[in-house]
Amino acid sequence: MRIEDIDAARTRPGASEAAIADLSWLGLDWDDEPFVQSQRIRAYEHGLELLKRKDLVYPCTCTKADIERAASAPHAEDEGPTYPGTCSFRSTIDAEQLGDRPFAWRFRVPEGAVGWDDLFLGRIEINPRQVGGDFIVARSPFVPSYQLAVVLDDTTMGITQVVRGADLIPSTPRQIVLNQALGGVERVYGHVPLVIGADGKRLAKRDGSIKLAALRVQGVDPRQLIGWLARSCGWSREIIASTPIDWIDRYDASTIPKEPCSFDYSK
Repeated sequence: MRIEDIDAARTRPGASEAAIADLSWLGLDWDDEPFVQSQRIRAYEHGLELLKRKDLVYPCTCTKADIERAASAPHAEDEGPTYPGTCSFRSTIDAEQLGDRPFAWRFRVPEGAVGWDDLFLGRIEINPRQVGGDFIVARSPFVPSYQLAVVLDDTTMGITQVVRGADLIPSTPRQIVLNQALGGVERVYGHVPLVIGADGKRLAKRDGSIKLAALRVQGVDPRQLIGWLARSCGWSREIIASTPIDWIDRYDASTIPKEPCSFDYSK
């Protein structure tokens, strides 16, 4: 279990406890005490120092508006424009000349496509220089980015397999090159389709009525929800009231659909 709470602007009091309660309600558990990112700042600082010594990062003073003005190509909704490399002429030591001027540390993305054999989608190749470009790994004063934190966490936790939603595919090539730069072990990645609402749109915070906490309060049987999830993976033809452990021996990655599945709360 990992609590990713380094983004202070988006972290709500009680969110960690709520997530733990939701997972426990579903019948999921974990072997060790939760791994909390906000308690690992020193490890992230050490990781950034390693990148500095290799001159794989540089200080960037561009604002979001600067990047948007410089971008000419269209970009994905969640990814923003590709960074044009405005500050890439700088080296690590140039940060000392910036004084109190705010800046971010950007990772120098190597040339060429990055590929991996996805557990569910097959071979995928993406050129991170064309999708986002040099990306932020920390801000000054020191605040680690999601990318830096999770790559270092995966190494410390001994993670060898990463399974997550298909909306995070653009993060994978970044994490692969960053992991290589930090000397981490190679990992296997798999991306599953998202669950969408009856209206065809991805589920989001606006869908408060079907949050796990809301379903729990309404008295929904979690075994029914697990049964629905198992059916959505192609492991059964009907909803079978069950717990996660019931499906361990019946897990089959080949049956998981490649397209989003729809969740209709009214049914």
